[in-house]
Amino acid sequence: MASIDYYKVLGITKNASEADIKKAYRKLARKYHPDLNPNDKTAEKNFKEINEANEVLSNPENRKKYDKYGEHWQNGEAYEQDKQRQQEHQNRSQSNQSGYSQEDFSDIFGDMFGGGASSGRRTNAKFRGQDYNSEIQLHLKDVYETQKQVITVNGKNIRITIPAGVENGQVIKIKGHGGVGVNGGPNGDLYIQFSIVNNTKFKRDKDNLYLDVDLDVYTALLGGQLMVDTFDGKVKLTIKPETENGAKVKLKGKGFPKYRKEGQFGDLYITYQLKIPTKLSEKEIELIKELQKQR
Repeated sequence: MASIDYYKVLGITKNASEADIKKAYRKLARKYHPDLNPNDKTAEKNFKEINEANEVLSNPENRKKYDKYGEHWQNGEAYEQDKQRQQEHQNRSQSNQSGYSQEDFSDIFGDMFGGGASSGRRTNAKFRGQDYNSEIQLHLKDVYETQKQVITVNGKNIRITIPAGVENGQVIKIKGHGGVGVNGGPNGDLYIQFSIVNNTKFKRDKDNLYLDVDLDVYTALLGGQLMVDTFDGKVKLTIKPETENGAKVKLKGKGFPKYRKEGQFGDLYITYQLKIPTKLSEKEIELIKELQKQR
């Protein structure tokens, strides 16, 4: 890992909250995104550092390790475990001949993290690479169908498949696309959280959709037909006579795709909102009065 101050990269203090970290990351990611800064090497470098900082600080466990071990946070915990095991061995031994000295521990720490080494002992222990965290922001219409997308994580382009039906806040794991393992250890994993922005008139609850539809009073009283929107087109509905305000109908299979269930959809629930006419003509007023008398 590069010797950089992740807090400084995001422009936050060490006591920043998770919300502060997310806000700072989003702001800077938009500012330095490669799509907005084509052929700008400085922006590209900043974007990589921003992602690297966010991947560490947005994960509470990784942040705790970083605060304790700094740039060596990935393997600092393993060093402590190694040191503890050796201490236990020393306690069981009748002499210090088989134990490590303080200098030996310094050598182990340096060897683990690529620092200077003396003639002390070395470790060949394998350590798993760090997990990476990333966030993808999409619109609701973007996840109505399965799509492929290329994302940049820690300077590497990764092509991923985003299944239809992904929910807001959902996290998926891409195995082996995290940090490189140490001494031949396995790579970490990549965790991607989805932020789904709904800028449609539909409300979503998992794989069901909900829509309010205006219904004029005449059609509500006499019945008729009405064209209404679904997420993938329009359908014609038959309105029953004397339909009340707030009446609901269900359109089976016209909802949102079910996650990882190809070809399966939720339902669309429509609620009729009765619209009272305004700016009535004299003739309309007369007719309504006549109707009132009949009732």
